[in-house]
Amino acid sequence: MTGSETKVTRKFPDIARHDVLTDDEFVKDPYTLYARLREEREVHPVLLPDGLRVWLVARYADARAALTDNRLKKSGTGALMEANGLSNEAGTARRDVLFTHMLNSDPPDHERLRRLVTRAFTVRRIERLRPRIEEITADLLDAMGDGGESVDLLDAFAFPLPITVICELLGVPVADRDDFRRWSDLLITGFGTDDERLRAGADMTAYLYKLIEDKRAAPGDDLLSTLVEVQEGGDSLTRDEVVAMGFLLLIAGHETTVNLIANGVLALITHPDQLALLRADRSLLRGAIEEFLRYEGPVKNTTLRFTAEPTEIAGTVIPENQFVVVALGGADRDPDRYADPDRLDITRDTTGHLAFGHGIHYCLGAPLARLEAEVAIGRLLDRFGHIDLAVAPEELRWRGGLLIRGAEELPLRLARSLESAAG
Repeated sequence: MTGSETKVTRKFPDIARHDVLTDDEFVKDPYTLYARLREEREVHPVLLPDGLRVWLVARYADARAALTDNRLKKSGTGALMEANGLSNEAGTARRDVLFTHMLNSDPPDHERLRRLVTRAFTVRRIERLRPRIEEITADLLDAMGDGGESVDLLDAFAFPLPITVICELLGVPVADRDDFRRWSDLLITGFGTDDERLRAGADMTAYLYKLIEDKRAAPGDDLLSTLVEVQEGGDSLTRDEVVAMGFLLLIAGHETTVNLIANGVLALITHPDQLALLRADRSLLRGAIEEFLRYEGPVKNTTLRFTAEPTEIAGTVIPENQFVVVALGGADRDPDRYADPDRLDITRDTTGHLAFGHGIHYCLGAPLARLEAEVAIGRLLDRFGHIDLAVAPEELRWRGGLLIRGAEELPLRLARSLESAAG
């Protein structure tokens, strides 16, 4: 074997310094760290703020392979976190009924859950939502008026559209959406105290149990009612499984789309040549959505996986019972996969991007997120001829936590035309 053909297998490195995956600099700009980690070594031990050490996979080829590696497990994550001394913050919550959904399941349980949910969450049902999405979008744009003053796009538009859609789809009262936003911030970003997070989980669980019992007593034409009743070959979802699935669809059904819309608008504003290109040729919109997903996707890292056995990834052997995180945002900016990856190009071929994951856990709601983003961004551009940030880009505050990539606020100046903006 020649030197170039020799396979080098590394053992778990004992390094003195670890990068903290969610420190302030990483929250503001994860891509600089991703780029350095891709260049230095294929997989990397990094720390979360709670002291949990995880292995980060940041190269595209390695990330795509890891997402389909059956040695990396999801079920049992909570128990392993408790073994790492994290029972108060995450372990107990991870074993709560809310977190026993299909995203945290392995085969064969995963196949069973996904099969039953897919029967209810059909493409036909999603496409039927288009007129309603158009209507909600128009109402929100009308409420924003003709522009002139600064408006937070998140509060006025990017949040209320998807939360309204998913609440109506599931059959959840839209009046409760502020509660869901608060619960989501605590459970997904990890903000707040241990007690606040546990209380949010308990409150949401109690709410969903009550709602599902109401659906069982009086079914409606909504997704939760369908999940309560769905059957295949004599199999159906248990009460706890419907609660967990309702939680997953509700949280994932708005978190991803909120940040896809906001991140996409921000990407256009900060790349005026691409904004002008899209305004001139609206047929580029669907491709632009895919580029927003690749360039500034709403989910920067996956949820935790762990090694069920010693597992080699890109030449490094990771021992058994170690946590692994796939950096979706790092993989989608890998220059070995996409030329000039730090440049926004709405005409590029984005085939294979990992913004919605890959393999058995590929996002079930991806078609809905794409549809909402297409309608929202398209109608926003139709309504306002001038869209600009009301603050300097470096003043934006980004949401913390392991998973979500999105700004806390997105203050914009909007005007119907360039002339009214200048006036």
